[in-house]
Amino acid sequence: MRTVSNISQIRPIISSAKQRGERVGLVPTMGALHAGHIALMETARAQDDFVAISIFVNPTQFGPAEDYQAYPRQLEQDARAAQQAGVDLIFAPSAEEMYGEGFATYVEVEGLTEGLCGRYRPGHFRGVTTVVAKLLNIIQPDAAYFGEKDYQQLIVIRRMVNDLNMPIEIVGVPTVREPDGLAISSRNRYLSDEERAVAPCLYQALQAGATRVRQGATGAEAAEQVKEILAKEPLLRVQYVEAVHPETLQPAEYGGPPMVIAAAAYLGAARLIDNIIIEEGTDDA
Repeated sequence: MRTVSNISQIRPIISSAKQRGERVGLVPTMGALHAGHIALMETARAQDDFVAISIFVNPTQFGPAEDYQAYPRQLEQDARAAQQAGVDLIFAPSAEEMYGEGFATYVEVEGLTEGLCGRYRPGHFRGVTTVVAKLLNIIQPDAAYFGEKDYQQLIVIRRMVNDLNMPIEIVGVPTVREPDGLAISSRNRYLSDEERAVAPCLYQALQAGATRVRQGATGAEAAEQVKEILAKEPLLRVQYVEAVHPETLQPAEYGGPPMVIAAAAYLGAARLIDNIIIEEGTDDA
């Protein structure tokens, strides 16, 4: 496994892999790798001949009051985890390498970015789509892998790739959870012991909402059910609970699946996000 930090270094490596007829997979990350990231890498390893990951804490997707400076950076530890997962190449650029002097070009997806997290994090998705577009252009993979925990991000990136005619498959990988249901996230390390004990209630509430949807409830009814359950936990500060169509992300004003119920809440210093995907004729994801 190699680790490179310059665009000029990574392009010939990828070119050589493609000349050998290898299918290239990319897992974009911000580092602080955990079991969720490992699942993405293992999925890529199973489907591709050459697996690259990026480790880059992207400044353009953080708001002024968010945790850019505090976000964990642990390249050596991440490299060991990536190697164990079968990764062939790590691209770990600096902010200066990704955003040179005078940088002035951004990619923005309209509509899909306006609700859910986008309503509360202005500019966040512009930063995400811009950096992902750059990574896809630099590495030019055949496929790129994203977790379903960040469901809105997954749908936005799929739209961007489709609209810009990028010949890349965007693969969604199911959320990886702790045994008690908490979605694994780099930000879970911000939780105190007391907060960690409370955190699984977010997924438990989403499961209750999903049950209502399978019984024919509308999106509004399911979201209200989730809110009522979460309101019983005093440590949790709910930012939003919304039930939307899985593809358009518009409010699900109909009854029954398909539907996604998504939520964001603060628990101490941690902002937790989670969702549950209710598909027709299947159990929850």
